[in-house]
Amino acid sequence: MNSLVKTFAAAALIAVSTLAMAAEGPGSKSEKVAVNLSTADFALEHYVAVTTEGQSAGVGQLFAEDFSQNVQSSSKRITHSREEVVNYFKKQEGKKLDCKVSTQILEESADFMVAKVTLAFEEFTKTDLVTLVREGNSWKVSKSVNSYK
Repeated sequence: MNSLVKTFAAAALIAVSTLAMAAEGPGSKSEKVAVNLSTADFALEHYVAVTTEGQSAGVGQLFAEDFSQNVQSSSKRITHSREEVVNYFKKQEGKKLDCKVSTQILEESADFMVAKVTLAFEEFTKTDLVTLVREGNSWKVSKSVNSYK
């Protein structure tokens, strides 16, 4: 019972921390760096680096304009906008997560990819279903659905 409470507390802490985001001014240094998003694999690799390794370079280029993130906790679903997520990752620059990461491509075509990114922490696991779409000559993350176990 104690470990279950700790697991839900950790999941709640992560969910709450994503809400505590402050807006950064336009033209921040992370927006000025171009990243290679020419393939779905490059975009997925960069997404994993942004979410787990604290890389914020090109984070504004990574997410589609209509991006949204849904986080399912044990009792409710929280939705974050593109702006909230981009600002959050900018604030997380240089912060690495202590977890094991695995990725699995679930579906792929010429214009979209659905991937499962699993972050295995000591007390819980975060599963992130990521949808990437091709927009012109680059790939962008258009949707992220997170759940915790």
